[in-house]
Amino acid sequence: MARPRTITDERLLSAAMALIGRRGPEFTIADVAAEAGVSVGTVAKRFGSKNGLIQEVSRVTTRVAVARMRDAAAAEPDPVDGLRAALTTLFGELADPEVAANSLAQLGVDLIDPALRALLVEHYRAVEDELRALVERADLPGAPAPALAARVLAGLINGISMDWSIRPRGALADRIAEDVDAVLVNWRRS
Repeated sequence: MARPRTITDERLLSAAMALIGRRGPEFTIADVAAEAGVSVGTVAKRFGSKNGLIQEVSRVTTRVAVARMRDAAAAEPDPVDGLRAALTTLFGELADPEVAANSLAQLGVDLIDPALRALLVEHYRAVEDELRALVERADLPGAPAPALAARVLAGLINGISMDWSIRPRGALADRIAEDVDAVLVNWRRS
């Protein structure tokens, strides 16, 4: 009979995400093991390789992002406020410019790997799908068609996060809210 797992995937993935925030793509499986307080073999057995670990981090990140957006939107009684909340919460964990820059460095590595790039496509699609559904519920007579509006909003917040990681001024959440408001105020008008 196999022993029950005492080391959860969540613990290993959290360690990997923390290391990406601190070191970007420079982390190793050994670093993840040390961060999680386990052996290198435990991490390797669970994910196969650093690439396998990053693939699972990507899948989890997508699920968390969509859930975070849904929860933020559902907490607001007005659908436009819900859309705004979903947008401003998407990068909520990036409060530190260094963490944002290291995450972007990892993104650069992800873009050149076909499997990781495919997972990024899924991530962007999931975020845009969620945004499209939120735009459809909102009263935005000045907005373009929901699919285009979702693409514009996704591009806006992705660009803001990149710009802020390079030129941090104030809090990222405040910057996103300000820029999103600049778009939504005009889309509310007919």
